[in-house]
Amino acid sequence: MSLILTKQNSDDPPMELKNIFEFIPEHLEEEICEVLVQSDHVTIERIISKGHRSSESGWYDQEQNEWVIVLKGKAIISFENGKEITLKAGSHFNISAHQKHKVYWTDPKTETIWLAIYY
Repeated sequence: MSLILTKQNSDDPPMELKNIFEFIPEHLEEEICEVLVQSDHVTIERIISKGHRSSESGWYDQEQNEWVIVLKGKAIISFENGKEITLKAGSHFNISAHQKHKVYWTDPKTETIWLAIYY
């Protein structure tokens, strides 16, 4: 169930209140990437992983910077230079545009919920 909030200005459309921890499938066959907000310069995604990882071959090589926070669960991100970062709930960091990286591991026992902001 979602709630509808109304703004003070009656000309503005109502806003829908959602919960980032709702609507998580019990069985995740694939990682879920859901766009929450998108504009010309910013995209905000909710990502849900459970034992998912990037392909062995290739790297993410994005045109935009990415700020990411893990809201629940655990993950390891690896970089082309061999560095690895271990993340847990509350961990956040910035990945510069064209900094090649991949998801090396996510916890197979519980969902890892990410919030990624591309700018």
